[in-house]
Amino acid sequence: MKYMLLVYTTESCYTPEEREDCMRTSMAICEELAQQGKLVTSSPLKSVTTAKSLRVRDGEQLVTTGPFAETTEQLGGFYMLDVDSEEEAIAIAARIPPAKKGTIEIRALDDLPQ
Repeated sequence: MKYMLLVYTTESCYTPEEREDCMRTSMAICEELAQQGKLVTSSPLKSVTTAKSLRVRDGEQLVTTGPFAETTEQLGGFYMLDVDSEEEAIAIAARIPPAKKGTIEIRALDDLPQ
């Protein structure tokens, strides 16, 4: 079953050294999961300062800079997994370093009809 792990943190919560350590640990987890055939893809996202939000209302595109301002934690990256169970997805999410400073949202993916 496929799961999306969405990583939410506050960008300012890491020192440069902590960010580098987080990336190294995360990459090691990705390599391990890839060897086991459980990683579909993963990537950190660029800073929220590069984000745009789009809404279409009455046929008009409304583009604003940045994500929703009322949130403190921002989407910082994702992992897409193909694992046997939700429990396994949760166990993997618990190993991801940002779980210690932010939130990992775990979502099952729907299969699209052929």
